[in-house]
Amino acid sequence: MCGAGAGQTIPPRETWRVRQNLERILALLDEQGQKATFFMLGSVAESDSTLASSICSAGHEIASHGYSHRLASDLTPQQFCEELQLTGRILLEQTGQRPVGYRAPQWSLTEQAGWAFAALREQGYRYDSSLNALPLVGNPRGSRIAYRLEGEGAGLWEIPPMVTRSLIGNLPTGGGWGFRFFPFRMICATINALNLTHHPAVLYLHPRDVDPDGPRLDLSGLKRFASYGTRTDAAPRLRELFRRYRFITLKEMVDKWEHVS
Repeated sequence: MCGAGAGQTIPPRETWRVRQNLERILALLDEQGQKATFFMLGSVAESDSTLASSICSAGHEIASHGYSHRLASDLTPQQFCEELQLTGRILLEQTGQRPVGYRAPQWSLTEQAGWAFAALREQGYRYDSSLNALPLVGNPRGSRIAYRLEGEGAGLWEIPPMVTRSLIGNLPTGGGWGFRFFPFRMICATINALNLTHHPAVLYLHPRDVDPDGPRLDLSGLKRFASYGTRTDAAPRLRELFRRYRFITLKEMVDKWEHVS
């Protein structure tokens, strides 16, 4: 559960609303014939074996979010590899598809984590989406567009989420609280600017983003806002974006890049 830290009490499983929120997201996508990539925790897939299969049967991509939701930076290389292997095996057994994409919990990889990118490549992953061009959770001077890694992760695609440049730095318009907080026209302008230069706009959301009345972790003020922002429903904005733009899975995007490279 994004936002949970070490020692944080997790709500009882019977209060989880993952399934109902997932079904709402799938319905929103289906309304406009859009496709998406779902980064799934191995532990969540294990808790309900029908979640991953329902995503794949709707034509979407399943990718790895690790197993335990421990920050990748807190794992040893061996633990990181074990989580990759375990989640990959669970998703393969449930869907018949081995994940080829990975996103670290809370953007917890950096450009210096060559060992992690090497592990991804060795296990057959084709892209990573863990590096965020934002302060605090990433590198504000990092790339805002997709590129191919060099060094230990050579050949792996790095696909950062969308951010918007501003006079005060990059803004988190691509997902989470920022997607719900910043003006809709700003989000569309950023998408248009990226598309005009032939770059994709990578947006993301959590199931909680379409569930403003859902339970919340008892977090400190700043962390609570960073995790949840205002209690607004992202669904109306998503529906309008789905009406204006075409969305595809990250795997489909990588397939196209590799076909022409």
